[in-house]
Amino acid sequence: MARVVVDVMLKPEILDPQGQAVANALPRLGVADVASVRIGKRIEIEFDGAADLDRAREIADKLLANPVIEDFTLRVEETPAESGDQ
Repeated sequence: MARVVVDVMLKPEILDPQGQAVANALPRLGVADVASVRIGKRIEIEFDGAADLDRAREIADKLLANPVIEDFTLRVEETPAESGDQ
Protein backbone atom coordinates (compact mmCIF):
# COMPACT_ATOMS: atom_id res chain seq x y z
CA MET A 1 0.00 0.00 0.00
CA ALA A 2 1.28 3.49 -0.84
CA ARG A 3 0.29 6.86 0.55
CA VAL A 4 0.21 10.17 -1.32
CA VAL A 5 0.07 13.28 0.85
CA VAL A 6 -1.66 16.33 -0.59
CA ASP A 7 -0.87 19.66 1.07
CA VAL A 8 -3.37 22.40 0.21
CA MET A 9 -2.53 26.02 1.00
CA LEU A 10 -4.15 29.34 0.19
CA LYS A 11 -2.31 31.17 -2.57
CA PRO A 12 0.11 33.77 -1.17
CA GLU A 13 -2.01 36.69 -2.37
CA ILE A 14 -5.14 35.39 -0.59
CA LEU A 15 -5.80 36.70 2.94
CA ASP A 16 -5.60 33.95 5.60
CA PRO A 17 -7.74 35.12 8.55
CA GLN A 18 -7.21 31.89 10.50
CA GLY A 19 -3.43 32.18 10.13
CA GLN A 20 -3.60 35.85 11.12
CA ALA A 21 -5.57 34.98 14.27
CA VAL A 22 -2.91 32.46 15.26
CA ALA A 23 -0.12 34.95 14.53
CA ASN A 24 -1.90 37.59 16.66
CA ALA A 25 -2.24 35.13 19.58
CA LEU A 26 1.43 34.10 19.64
CA PRO A 27 2.71 37.15 21.58
CA ARG A 28 0.26 36.29 24.39
CA LEU A 29 2.07 32.95 24.61
CA GLY A 30 5.44 34.64 24.81
CA VAL A 31 6.36 33.98 21.17
CA ALA A 32 7.57 37.16 19.54
CA ASP A 33 9.81 36.01 16.68
CA VAL A 34 7.17 34.67 14.23
CA ALA A 35 6.63 36.92 11.21
CA SER A 36 3.49 35.23 9.85
CA VAL A 37 1.38 32.07 9.98
CA ARG A 38 -0.49 30.37 7.13
CA ILE A 39 -3.01 27.59 7.76
CA GLY A 40 -3.58 24.77 5.27
CA LYS A 41 -4.90 21.24 4.91
CA ARG A 42 -3.11 17.86 4.74
CA ILE A 43 -4.94 15.04 3.00
CA GLU A 44 -3.63 11.47 2.85
CA ILE A 45 -4.71 9.19 -0.02
CA GLU A 46 -3.80 5.52 0.35
CA PHE A 47 -3.62 3.45 -2.81
CA ASP A 48 -3.71 -0.34 -3.08
CA GLY A 49 -0.36 -1.13 -4.68
CA ALA A 50 1.89 1.61 -6.01
CA ALA A 51 1.26 5.33 -5.53
CA ASP A 52 -0.52 6.86 -8.52
CA LEU A 53 0.59 10.50 -8.60
CA ASP A 54 -1.38 11.25 -11.76
CA ARG A 55 -4.59 9.99 -10.15
CA ALA A 56 -3.81 11.85 -6.91
CA ARG A 57 -3.17 15.06 -8.88
CA GLU A 58 -6.54 14.66 -10.62
CA ILE A 59 -8.29 14.09 -7.27
CA ALA A 60 -6.61 17.14 -5.74
CA ASP A 61 -7.32 19.36 -8.73
CA LYS A 62 -10.98 18.37 -9.08
CA LEU A 63 -12.01 17.76 -5.49
CA LEU A 64 -9.57 18.72 -2.75
CA ALA A 65 -8.36 22.19 -3.75
CA ASN A 66 -10.09 25.26 -5.12
CA PRO A 67 -7.72 26.28 -7.95
CA VAL A 68 -8.94 29.89 -7.82
CA ILE A 69 -7.63 30.50 -4.30
CA GLU A 70 -5.53 27.44 -3.37
CA ASP A 71 -2.36 25.68 -4.50
CA PHE A 72 -1.46 22.09 -3.70
CA THR A 73 1.61 19.88 -3.61
CA LEU A 74 1.87 16.10 -3.74
CA ARG A 75 4.42 13.74 -2.25
CA VAL A 76 4.66 10.01 -1.75
CA GLU A 77 5.06 8.94 1.86
CA GLU A 78 5.98 5.47 3.04
CA THR A 79 3.37 3.72 5.14
CA PRO A 80 4.57 2.11 8.38
CA ALA A 81 4.24 -1.40 6.89
CA GLU A 82 6.60 -0.43 4.04
CA SER A 83 9.24 1.10 6.31
CA GLY A 84 9.24 -1.84 8.74
CA ASP A 85 7.84 0.21 11.66
CA GLN A 86 4.73 -0.96 13.43
